[in-house]
Amino acid sequence: MTAVVYTPLLAEWLALRDELATWVIHTGRSKGRPTGGPALVAGVAGALTDGISAGDVVVATEVRHRQSVVPCRAAELVAGELRRLGLTVHAGPIVTTDHVVDSPRERHELAASGAMAVDTESGLLAGDDGLTVVVRVVVDTPSQRLRGIGMPRRGAQALKQLRRTAPGIDAWAAATGERELLLATPRSFCAGVERAIETVERALETFGAPVYVRRQIVHNRHVVGDLERRGAVFVDEVDEVPEGSLLVLAAHGVAPAVREQATERNLRVIDATCPLVAKVHQEVRRYAAHDRTVLLIGHSDHEEVIGTVGEAPGHVIVVANAAEAETVEVPDPDNVGYAMQTTLALEEAAETAAVLRRRFPNLTGPRKDDICYATSNRQAGVRAIAERSDLVVVLGSQNSSNSRRLVEVAEAAGTPAVLVDDAGELTLDRLAGVRRVGITAGASAPPALVDALVHCLSGLGPTTLTEHGSLVEDVRFALPKEVTQS
Repeated sequence: MTAVVYTPLLAEWLALRDELATWVIHTGRSKGRPTGGPALVAGVAGALTDGISAGDVVVATEVRHRQSVVPCRAAELVAGELRRLGLTVHAGPIVTTDHVVDSPRERHELAASGAMAVDTESGLLAGDDGLTVVVRVVVDTPSQRLRGIGMPRRGAQALKQLRRTAPGIDAWAAATGERELLLATPRSFCAGVERAIETVERALETFGAPVYVRRQIVHNRHVVGDLERRGAVFVDEVDEVPEGSLLVLAAHGVAPAVREQATERNLRVIDATCPLVAKVHQEVRRYAAHDRTVLLIGHSDHEEVIGTVGEAPGHVIVVANAAEAETVEVPDPDNVGYAMQTTLALEEAAETAAVLRRRFPNLTGPRKDDICYATSNRQAGVRAIAERSDLVVVLGSQNSSNSRRLVEVAEAAGTPAVLVDDAGELTLDRLAGVRRVGITAGASAPPALVDALVHCLSGLGPTTLTEHGSLVEDVRFALPKEVTQS
């Protein structure tokens, strides 16, 4: 399957022919697509709003022509690649018309339909299989019209910008081809994350905006961004919240000192701490009540660990790994307990705990290790697909511990893995030559991100999609009473 680049105008062809390793065809205003398979239409276009400037790039999410609408499934992958080249890129619908659009009235009418840019060729060249990508550099806008002053200069600048897209276009071409997509089950939201997000949503519905949230409610920028748009205000510390306001505590838990600060500021507090994290806090308090030293297996800079240490700071020692477990010293080796951060990699945590048990024979631990069911299930799921994949893509934010552990589990199975926030962050060079892609998502990543990535990958060539794993998670946690009582 050979990828092809179409350039309708001769000037566009001349701009790209010596820049691309990919086959470039000058089509003219063709009445139909010359070949099938993955194709990219490259050239210039007119912006429909002044929010897009001359020299910006528009990547079509769909092409509209007359009564037809053709999806461009790989748009976000290509848009992300072009942004990494330093270009200003917009992704949205492009409309193809039968004549050059330059009047303010026509631009306004097309903009009202939601289209970002207009050209006269893409709709004639786009196939209906979703495998077409359209990359257009803006040469005119409502305030800088096609027949206006400065058009020759803007045209030359647009062609220069078009040449700058060449490395991204070549990366797209190298990434095209048939693929098998393997979805890990379970993936995405766990019960604790769903509870935390719903707590903020209910608080906004019940009490109205603003609702203040200490730190990220869960470690995912898409979740945080969505809640911000709905009226949530995220702060780093309690002293940033106006006195008497409503404060939601994030899923990772907080130290008692944070609650005391909230009381001092007369804040109404809703606790969205995951019940499984709260269980670890309770264990630490119980150990401390018996004057035991608590060896907390985890990462000292993670919010969950910081909050847990705060329950008994004079009693807790954080142990990051087996090497630290071999050297940690405690006041009384016969009076030691251990607990765990809930989002650790299973094997690493078990190895660390085993060292502690060997060194401290009287070590007291929880009846069941603290790593949560969702973390365990997702790690088992990614392990199952890793052994069948050429690459594993984990959807999740970089500050998500459970998502990072999924990458480590895949790599431990011998498969390259990458952690990305969304499809736009997946670099196309990672896909070159890759025919089997495993896909999963951390417990704090929205399931819609998985759907979007599958959609994008299907725009690079024919795909088959299979689910791996049959485990169904039916755990639900009750919401805090503050958002359930009317």
